[in-house]
Amino acid sequence: MIEDELQQWLTHTENLIADLIADESNEEVDHTIEHHFSSANFELLEAAAVTAFKKGYDVEEPEEAETDSGEKVFSFDIITEQPLELDIISDETKIMYQLAKQCEVDYDGWGTYFEE
Repeated sequence: MIEDELQQWLTHTENLIADLIADESNEEVDHTIEHHFSSANFELLEAAAVTAFKKGYDVEEPEEAETDSGEKVFSFDIITEQPLELDIISDETKIMYQLAKQCEVDYDGWGTYFEE
């Protein structure tokens, strides 16, 4: 059984891909996928970034951010290049979600850019 939070991210994945296709993003090219991770605890976030790097992922530098409610959090992205295919990105989302759980940080979903 899939956890509720993971299921929400998988639904997000399905909707985002459908929206990109409907907007005619180029399905023939790989898309840059930015998986977002965050934590109020910098040490946990930094450890998660190191873990991801050791697993061979392209990890951006952690940075400090502020939530809409004014709380300080730290975040980083893992960058991948993927075709705009539901199965591939859903599988990757599951891996990223599990990495976040393992490292005790928050997985904040993913985003990409429209490709011409």
